[in-house]
Amino acid sequence: MSIMHSVLLSLFTYKFAARAIFAGTAVSLCAALIGVVLTLRRSSMLGDGLSHTAFAAVVIAAATGWSPYWASLIITLAAAFLILRIKPGHGGDTAVAVISVSSLAVGMLVISQNSGFNVNMNEYLFGSILSMSRTDVFVAIGLSVFVLAVFLLCRRVIFSMTFDEGFCKACGVKTEFYKNLIAVLTAVIVVMGMRIVGALLMTNLLIYPAVSSMKLLRSFKGVLICSACVSVFCFLLGIVTSCVLGTPAGAGIVVMNIIVYAVVSVFNAVSGRIHTHT
Repeated sequence: MSIMHSVLLSLFTYKFAARAIFAGTAVSLCAALIGVVLTLRRSSMLGDGLSHTAFAAVVIAAATGWSPYWASLIITLAAAFLILRIKPGHGGDTAVAVISVSSLAVGMLVISQNSGFNVNMNEYLFGSILSMSRTDVFVAIGLSVFVLAVFLLCRRVIFSMTFDEGFCKACGVKTEFYKNLIAVLTAVIVVMGMRIVGALLMTNLLIYPAVSSMKLLRSFKGVLICSACVSVFCFLLGIVTSCVLGTPAGAGIVVMNIIVYAVVSVFNAVSGRIHTHT
């Protein structure tokens, strides 16, 4: 922990690194909260599908000269609404798969026809948090504050929707509005998270803190708080590890989340056996 503390302090001496760490912490916090909701609603693959869509949007933006950030946000939001509009009979996973595969196909076609991109695609595929511009950082922090504020304001309805959507509908709650709201928040987080862990690894940032916390706690509030703590801790530890070992930051964050999940799983299994024998 002393190494982690010293490395973080050294990073904060650089303004660009300090801004990136603040932005990454904010995004990790929001991803953890939404990840809990997606996991409990069995919609965890929504983040994966939207991350592929966001990558395709970045490719299109790079080819046409648009802003990658805003283009990916607009197109990803549109994809989120489209997934919700696909007939329920086809299944939610089917809708995500259709959008995800189609987006990747479009992205690869555009890349094959454009060799002179002025955007480094690896930064969006695998993440590159320390290369975020000043504008990207401020946009990420601003959007994180928006996501966090909306989530806290609607937390009671989101809680009810997560566990019993049918009951909420019977009580007169506008369930379609809140389903759309959750999809919007997910899309925003996916776009922000691309620069941290990349489009291919974004699902990890949403799901692993949530499933790790669910192995330890049972209450919704407890899982939310634990998930947020795990997500931020893994983010900071991943950044430190990448600085010490010279590895990509996004991959480091993902590996830390996997290690925490593995440790929690082993602890859960061992404690379960102890309780069984006693």
